[in-house]
Amino acid sequence: MKTIILAGGSGTRLFPLSRTCYPKQFIPLLGKESLFQRTVRRALLFSRPEEIYVITSSAHRFLVADQLTEIGAPCRVLTEPEGKNTLPAIACGMTAILGECGDDTVAVLSSDQLIEAGDAYKAAFLAAEALAEDHLVTFGIAPTSPHTGFGYIHPGEPLPGGYAVEAFVEKPDLETAERYVKEGYLWNSGMFLFRAALFMEECRRLAPEVADAFALPAEEAYAKTPKISVDYGIMERTDRAAVVPLACSWSDVGSFDALYCLSEKDDAGNAIRGEYIGIEGRDNLIISDRLVATIGLSDLAVVDTPDALLICPKGEAQRVGEVTALLKERGDERCDLHTTVHRPWGSYTVLLKGDSFQIKRLTVLPGRRISAQLHHHRSEHWVVVRGMARVSNNGDSFFVRPGESTFVPAGTKHRLENPGLIPLEVIEVQNGEYITEEDIVRFDDDFRRE
Repeated sequence: MKTIILAGGSGTRLFPLSRTCYPKQFIPLLGKESLFQRTVRRALLFSRPEEIYVITSSAHRFLVADQLTEIGAPCRVLTEPEGKNTLPAIACGMTAILGECGDDTVAVLSSDQLIEAGDAYKAAFLAAEALAEDHLVTFGIAPTSPHTGFGYIHPGEPLPGGYAVEAFVEKPDLETAERYVKEGYLWNSGMFLFRAALFMEECRRLAPEVADAFALPAEEAYAKTPKISVDYGIMERTDRAAVVPLACSWSDVGSFDALYCLSEKDDAGNAIRGEYIGIEGRDNLIISDRLVATIGLSDLAVVDTPDALLICPKGEAQRVGEVTALLKERGDERCDLHTTVHRPWGSYTVLLKGDSFQIKRLTVLPGRRISAQLHHHRSEHWVVVRGMARVSNNGDSFFVRPGESTFVPAGTKHRLENPGLIPLEVIEVQNGEYITEEDIVRFDDDFRRE
């Protein structure tokens, strides 16, 4: 069995923990591994690493590569030049699988779900594999409550191991959700299992503009394909849809309320990550790297990051998207970036910023280097605090040791490299009239960025 993992979502529902450039699937929300890494481990139950195809955006491809390396899973990574929703992403993966391996069953997994992959999970996928010979199979979660935030599936005629799909229905109001649960409807999990050739056959029949686009090279395909979900484009329209019930712990971790429910609690019902003092309060979600104290407050989500603080009733946590929408309207980069920004060579953290200066901490991973570049509007002063740096500056190459520094004038071609075996940490002081990441002219880049 092959597996396609969809890992291109931008994720704004857990702001300020998640940002466009660092969405929730890459955050270790529960434990040491990210949701993406946990998804890869589930995929490894049925597929070898080389049989797993991760579909992601150009902005996240280096995050994907680093997180795959951390868990020792050298999967295939396919980069979308632009996001066009789930149907084009799946078509991209299916086209690659058919071209490289021929027809096979293909599991399609979302990278931002938390799932217990026990015996029930394995049994459901084996049942779906048999059904996939003649059906396009989706997985339905047995509801634990009349949830209004999920779509539902109405099971119809019984099939071996599952049911024909009678209907897909949109997110209901509470009264309708209660009726759905009583009548045996299932939550729509967003996971699928397809026979690659059958899927593309249905794609040519029901969404020919997508199928025709992916007969072209990827760049041209994404330029020509419409933006469309697999549910709307295929599953809601095909007469070959089947559903396999999945009776296991499942969550899309779609809000801080959901994250609270999944977290361990103290005796007062508080879910805490960090240091917390609560006086006459209970049932709070507290996430912070510094001390948080509350007095007489209950049922709150308090999420603190270096550049943003969210406080809201847990029951209102679904509305966090309204905050990110307002930030986007204002052109505020905080909806996209944390103070720590991941780069293919490592990361940088903004420590202090003014009108004409900025102080960063750069972390360059062993064996990696930034691009050869220059800046027209700013100078840079580098102080090495850990590791050994190899610096190229205006044609000269030399080592800079801990406690030593070097100066890079504006307009000077330069490069920073870590030739050592431990992470290199450098304090960078920028001075100039225009302090922005846009002021970079690259000459040579190991990661082929423009």
